[in-house]
Amino acid sequence: MLRIFKTVEGRLSVLDKIEEDSWICLTDPSLEEVMEVAEVCKIDADDLRASLDEEEASRIEITDDYTLILVDVPSKETRNGNQAYTTIPLAIILMDKMILTVCLEDTIVLRPFINEKVRDFHTFKKTRFVYQILYSNTSAYLHYLRRIDKKREEMEAGISQGTTKNDLIVLHELESDLVYFATSLRVNGVVLDKLSRYSRIKQYPEDKELLSDVIIENQQAIEMANIYRDILNGTRELFSSMIDNSLNNVMKVLTSVTIIMAIPNIISGMWGMNVEKSLPFVHTTYGFYALLGMIVVSCCMAAIILKKKDLF
Repeated sequence: MLRIFKTVEGRLSVLDKIEEDSWICLTDPSLEEVMEVAEVCKIDADDLRASLDEEEASRIEITDDYTLILVDVPSKETRNGNQAYTTIPLAIILMDKMILTVCLEDTIVLRPFINEKVRDFHTFKKTRFVYQILYSNTSAYLHYLRRIDKKREEMEAGISQGTTKNDLIVLHELESDLVYFATSLRVNGVVLDKLSRYSRIKQYPEDKELLSDVIIENQQAIEMANIYRDILNGTRELFSSMIDNSLNNVMKVLTSVTIIMAIPNIISGMWGMNVEKSLPFVHTTYGFYALLGMIVVSCCMAAIILKKKDLF
């Protein structure tokens, strides 16, 4: 999808054609849209398609006519039937007369700009716009990191009710999310560091301050991802301990039941031996009932003893 925006009299307007100081927004574009933009803007089509490869690495490339900034942005996906998070590339192409973004989906990073939710946003302030996109990206990471941690807290709150197979799958997916985020944030940090040292991009004092804020927020997101991953490892160990404890309790109960059930077998085995003259109750009228009572009393006493020792 090809959309063209431009700030006109302080409001973001949608254009029918590419103009100077406009923002060209490509979302999962078709080959025809890529070739059209590449021809009009004099951009290498391979650079436009770079962000359409999910495995593309974050980087900065400078040519004579434009600067390509490729960063990873957070995205939602479904894994094993559960909502999870991953990262996808976002290409920002900075030119003298316009700015261009390319992404596989309508990302949460660009949505605030389209909905005019960002203060002091103008398409003609191209350098500032780039830094605002990067700031929105780090904010999106922080937002999703908090949601991941909230999900972990919900799982810990319900651990007393037992652990299911789905809980373990969700826990594994949360760990995977944090690995994806931490890796992408570190690579984005390298890109931000290079941006702060590039003289090719025109920077005004307020733009440098904004870039500094982006670098600080990105570092904070990296630290949060690492902290949440350590906490999640503790949660996984807690889940493992709970599962082991539940298994031990089951084994204790089964062992106690086995001991109690062995008593009738022992007693009935003794009275089943071919030594009638040596066994009590053999020739009495109520011998069977006496033997049955002995079995019941012995089982009850064994159950009481095991209960006191917390084995039943």
